[in-house]
Parts: sequence; structure tokens; C-alpha cells
Amino acid sequence: MRVLITGGAGFVGSHLADRLLARKDLVLVIDNYVTGRRDNLAPHANLTLVEGTIADAELVRRVFREFSPDQVVHAAASYKDPDNWTEDGLTNVVGTANVVQAAKAAGVRRLIYFQTALCYGLHPIEQPITLDHPIRPEGSSYAISKTAGEQYVQLSGLDWISFRLANAYGPRNLSGPLPTFYYRLTTSKPCFVMETRRDFMYVDDLIDVVMPALDGHGRPGPYHVSSGSDVSIKELFDATLKALQLKLDKDVEVRPRTPDDAYTILLDPSKTNADFGWRASTPLELGVAAAIDWYKRFGIHQTFTHLKLGAADKT
Repeated sequence: MRVLITGGAGFVGSHLADRLLARKDLVLVIDNYVTGRRDNLAPHANLTLVEGTIADAELVRRVFREFSPDQVVHAAASYKDPDNWTEDGLTNVVGTANVVQAAKAAGVRRLIYFQTALCYGLHPIEQPITLDHPIRPEGSSYAISKTAGEQYVQLSGLDWISFRLANAYGPRNLSGPLPTFYYRLTTSKPCFVMETRRDFMYVDDLIDVVMPALDGHGRPGPYHVSSGSDVSIKELFDATLKALQLKLDKDVEVRPRTPDDAYTILLDPSKTNADFGWRASTPLELGVAAAIDWYKRFGIHQTFTHLKLGAADKT
């Protein structure tokens, strides 16, 4: 199989590339390395790397034309700066439109998209959130632009699946609370946790459902990829301390959530469980320990978030 992965040097994309290469598929990765890392992908005879942005329509058309992919996984996204609406629009909207149109021209068999659970808004009307929940991505440039991208995918006429994701974590992840906790705890910076809860899903569990989707399983449309349960950010922090074998002199500060942060986001994965025979299986402590081991070996020099933080909290 010939698979093109946008954002393939990033967190999820690189794990997917590894899995595909392990079974001898041909993989092309396009990435601009804004949040991806070059060392996430080892050289491989079946791997082609293209450096560039999906906002460049001519580049995207050329790459699709020359590689002729059977399947496309659109993992590229802008989320580095919550105030950079222009970049969010260029990558998540214009870039997605470029990828979709090139995929149509290339006659790909299926396009897989990754959507944020924030498409349901900051105040979901139900928990767990079902696929019938209204789409209302207010309050976040990231959610607005990713939802616009998903709508272009729906408009395309392609065979498509949109995986609406819980908070994925694991080795190579540089966004969200876990890498931030690690970075602060190992650089003697003060830590705090938000008074929120999240549905955390280990990256290998996510790849376990993407692979059969690439092989044709599942129906066109949206799916939730979720652990099926939520935990407090404080619990994640405690798991990080345990993995680092650290004890604090005083309890970590717990702060109220910011206006652009939902109290909890818990997705109902029942359709995914039924159609793919899949369930997330990695316990939080084991997943956190694996992520911490990677951070120790490869280092973290910066972390990212789509949330708005004060200047002091970004350092």
C-alpha cells in the first residue's frame, strides 16, 4: 500500500509511519517541521520525506501526482500559537482544502482526518459526548479551523473517515499537560494543574484503530477514538511524579480553568468499539511511564498548547 501522511514527522503521524513501514508499506511524509521533529523518523528504504507546508497548493499537487498514494492520512495541523489565527487558517483550512483536492485528483481510495474533540465546544451538553452532539467549535481558533477542515473533507465526495480524538499522549508528544509537567519538573520551574478532567488515550491505542481504517474497515463518516473514561489533570500530574520518582515538598497548585478550556471532554467510543472491534487498553500509568522514558532519552526543548496562557506560564 502507498500511504501519504501529512504531518508525518509529528507525534501521531510518525507513530503511524513506523507502523506502516514495519509491515513494508510505502510511505511519503510531508511536514514543515514547525512542531514535528526530524528525529521522529529513522531513515528507511520505503520512506520518502518532503519538507514543506500543505498551504503550498502547487507543492501538494506535485507530491500527490508523483507519489500516487492509495490512501491519505491528514495529520498535519497548526496548534502552536492560539493567537495566530492566520496560521491556523492557512494550515487547517487552506491546507486541508489543498490536500482534499489533490486526493480527489489522485483518485485515493480513502482519506483519514484527525479532528479535535473541541469541535463540540467548551460546554458540551452531554457527557460522554456522542456523535449526535451538535458541532459548535466556539472559543478556539484551533477548533474552528479544524472543524472547517473536516467540513471540506465531508464535502469532497471521497471515501473518508474523521477520527475525533480524545487527548492522545505518549512518546514524541510535545503538546498538552504531560510534556509540560515533565519539562517544568526537570528544570526546577513551578508547576500547577488546572481544575479540569480529560479523556487520555495512549498513542499506540490510536494507531491500532487507524491501521484497520486504512485497510478498508469502518464506514465513511466520523468516529470517536477515546479511552472511554476521564481523569483529572491532578491524576495525570501524580502519574508523572511517580514515573519520575519525585516527591514534592508541598501539594501542587490547583488553578481554576481558563475561559477557553472545557471542564471535561469525554467521548463515547461505542461506534468505534463496534465497527472496529477496538478498545483502548493502555493503563494511564504505563503510558505516562513510556512517555517519560522517551522525554529522558530525547529531551524536550519546547512544548505547545492551543490554550491561552499568561506570559509567565509559557516559560
